Amino acid sequence: MLHSFHWLVKSPFKSVLCIVISIFILCASIAKADSEVVEPVHTIAQTFLWMAVILVVAKISSLVERIGQPSVLGELVIGVIMGNLILVGLDVFEPIKQDSIIGFLSELGVVILLFQIGLESNIQKMKQVGLSAFLVACVGVVVPFVLGAYIVGPWIMPGLSSTAYLFLGATLTATSVGITARVFQDLKKLHTKEARIVLGAAVIDDVLGLIILAVVSTIATVGSVGLGMVSWITAKAILFLIGSIVVGKITAPWLGKVFAKINTNEGMKFTLAISFGLIFAFLSQKIGLAPIVGAFAAGLVLDPVHFTLFQETEVGRDMKSVATHAPHEMKEKIIHTIEQYEHKHVEDLIKPVGFLLVPIFFVVTGMNVKLETLFNVPILLISLGITVVAFIGKIVSGIVAGKVNKYIVGFGMIPRGEVGLIFAMMGKSLGVVSDEIFSAIVVMIILSTLLTPPILTFLLKREDRLAHATA
Repeated sequence: MLHSFHWLVKSPFKSVLCIVISIFILCASIAKADSEVVEPVHTIAQTFLWMAVILVVAKISSLVERIGQPSVLGELVIGVIMGNLILVGLDVFEPIKQDSIIGFLSELGVVILLFQIGLESNIQKMKQVGLSAFLVACVGVVVPFVLGAYIVGPWIMPGLSSTAYLFLGATLTATSVGITARVFQDLKKLHTKEARIVLGAAVIDDVLGLIILAVVSTIATVGSVGLGMVSWITAKAILFLIGSIVVGKITAPWLGKVFAKINTNEGMKFTLAISFGLIFAFLSQKIGLAPIVGAFAAGLVLDPVHFTLFQETEVGRDMKSVATHAPHEMKEKIIHTIEQYEHKHVEDLIKPVGFLLVPIFFVVTGMNVKLETLFNVPILLISLGITVVAFIGKIVSGIVAGKVNKYIVGFGMIPRGEVGLIFAMMGKSLGVVSDEIFSAIVVMIILSTLLTPPILTFLLKREDRLAHATA
């Protein structure tokens, strides 16, 4: 027995393989037991199991970091594998796709991710790239829409209605910032000018995409759309973004003071921060924008200064106690370190929630990728044509990004993810998007989702190498 344990310790790869096989056997056994129950009933305990499985395989998938790739790529790929085992007759993980609680946790995961990104960003620095972000968003919406709706769509899929082409163009305008943001976060590049431009452009992109989708949907249902409706949709979206920042700046300090009078411990600080993000996500959804836009805006306006009335952390208090007996120079260094830690304390409080929920989003996103769509050759060829347009339409947006690495900005805007899928599903529900177009769009989303992380990682690391070479 000790010999076996020694073999596992000395062979990390074999250890990982054993863990993966054990998980599969465990899940298969449970699935078989459930199928033998006369009246199958979903239990909360099953959801607990699926959560554990997702979290474990997500961590195992971080092995991709050993080949220089961000962990998000591993989470997406392991999700794709788990979600498509049905193609080889294994339906072990199929219940995860129908688990509504897992679905909710997945959506909550991406909201928490964008809230974290907002907390780590700085609104003053975002303002510095405001014009560049706006130009990138405009080009990244107009070019793919025109290419999809009026050029490539009619060329590779002739004979469809003009509304179908409009929906195709609208789908190509989408940007799913969650995937790109995670790559920047994994590689510790959120502070770069390119990352700030992409994040800002993605928020503006969401507003422009909402306007286009609303207009195209109205055309599909009533045949035309008035200037008044377009103006109202535009004003509503812009007012929300500006209003959320203004209101957030006003209310956050006031809320900090009010809640600090009730209690100043870490629990209150966490509650205030997370509730702020969730409320903004709710308001964003009510106004017609994606919840992630509101979550990002909340994180952006929630400065550490709003929590100055709360207690210091236990670590901070202990370190200051030690610093009182240290030499003057050492004391200054310790105090400076404590201040930096306290400044980022809210981010640190949110991190464990992200560790729990964010991997669920990316694994579940991967599980919803249907590889069988790749087996239909005509659809695959159409999909590749649409994918090329999807890539080109966003890459060219980097041209107007200013004095930054234009390729990083352009490729950062590529992933369509769940946003593009929402657009396509709306078109399908209206009877405008056929099964053929929908399948082609799904393949485009698969490719844009899976190819962007390694490409973006390569570009960011090459930028680092060039910077070191010229230093």
